[in-house]
Amino acid sequence: MQGPAPLRVLIVDDSPDDAELTELALHDAGMDVECRRAYGEAGLADLLREFRPQLVLSDVNLPGFSGAQAMAMARTALPDVPVVFLTGSAIGVPGEELPVGDALVFKDELTLLPDIVRRLMAA
Repeated sequence: MQGPAPLRVLIVDDSPDDAELTELALHDAGMDVECRRAYGEAGLADLLREFRPQLVLSDVNLPGFSGAQAMAMARTALPDVPVVFLTGSAIGVPGEELPVGDALVFKDELTLLPDIVRRLMAA
C-alpha cells in the first residue's frame, strides 16, 4: 500500500545553488517533496501548467522578473497555492516594496522553512 503522494514544490530562483539549498532544507527535515525548478518567467509558466505545484517557493529578486510577478502568475494559474518568498536580504528591488506572500524566509535561515511549509500545508 502506498502512502500519500509527495508534496509538489516549485522553486523559483535564478541561482541553481540557492534552489538546491532550498530543496535540501526540505529533504533534510524529512519532508516527502517532489521539487521542480524554474529559473525565469517562461519556465515558471510551463511548470505551473504542467507540474501544478501545491506550493511555490520564490526568490524575491529575479533578473528581469520579480517575486511579485511570480506570485501573480502562480495565483492566476492556481488561485489557492501558497507562496513563500525567499530572500538573501530585507532589501527588495529599489523603488518596490517587498511582496507579501504567505511567508517570508531569509536564505540564511532555511532551517525554518520546513516548519513554515508544514504549517501552511496544514491550514
